Amino acid sequence: MTTTVATVSEGTESPYALSHLDALESEAVHIFREVAGEFERPVILFSGGKDSIVMLHLALKAFRPAAVPFSLLHVDTGHNFPEVLDYRDRTVARHGLRLHVASVQDYIDRGVLKERPDGTRNPLQTLPLTEKIQAEKFDAVFGGGRRDEEKARAKERVFSLRDEFSQWDPRRQRPELWNLYNGRHAPGEHVRVFPLSNWTELDVWQYIAREGIELPEIYYAHEREVFSRGGMWLTAGEWGGPKDGETVEKRLVRYRTVGDMSCTGAVDSDADTIEKVIVEIAASRLTERGATRADDKMSEAAMEDRKREGYF
Repeated sequence: MTTTVATVSEGTESPYALSHLDALESEAVHIFREVAGEFERPVILFSGGKDSIVMLHLALKAFRPAAVPFSLLHVDTGHNFPEVLDYRDRTVARHGLRLHVASVQDYIDRGVLKERPDGTRNPLQTLPLTEKIQAEKFDAVFGGGRRDEEKARAKERVFSLRDEFSQWDPRRQRPELWNLYNGRHAPGEHVRVFPLSNWTELDVWQYIAREGIELPEIYYAHEREVFSRGGMWLTAGEWGGPKDGETVEKRLVRYRTVGDMSCTGAVDSDADTIEKVIVEIAASRLTERGATRADDKMSEAAMEDRKREGYF
């Protein structure tokens, strides 16, 4: 008996081959379903930023037509962009999701945390985040971190174990051969899960374009009053800017990433459509965090130090 093996001739593509974006989507959907099967109380970190928006879109796809079996969690610094918070609330209402909010302002009002001299609250998110995880007994927490964002994030596995104090020890990371994920953890520990680990910023934007995903308008070019500090265009606000000698001017800008207003810079851009954004990102030689996040410039190991303490 002769066995015939079907082959694809050179220069042609198999009709069963997945495109690059399809392969990334399939991997992320698998991760969401794996977590749903392994854990009791997973939660998705959702800020209204583009990566968390894509992550929620993938979760909706993973379980459609059923509801997403996870709630959402946002650490609100009190200095978030109003446009992003509006988007967050509209999204939660549209999909009938439950949103947990950990408020940095509450911790400051109670005297547990103190304002920093530079006004930024991004480094203050760790305690509200870790205490909310412990209080709600979340055992898996989805984050939108990608390996191309920053060196410390490039060291993370897809499943990243945190101890009972929510601290990260890179030496305790488990191998993930053949996409096998180990979710075992002791009482009090939890696992951070990164479905977008193998995505790049360009992948995210191309996927947003393909899927027709709505984003907050600040991701596209618009006129905004900004001032220069530390080589970045920051938005004026109650957080402490501008200072004496810092001049506010109106410029055509957009945001590549969104976070605390005090440390997230805009970039000069006329990219007012998704097609123009993709062209701009493809030509960029700076990561989005490296170009526009002041909190990552505090030291060479700023992100890794915060991740060890429990930050994402």
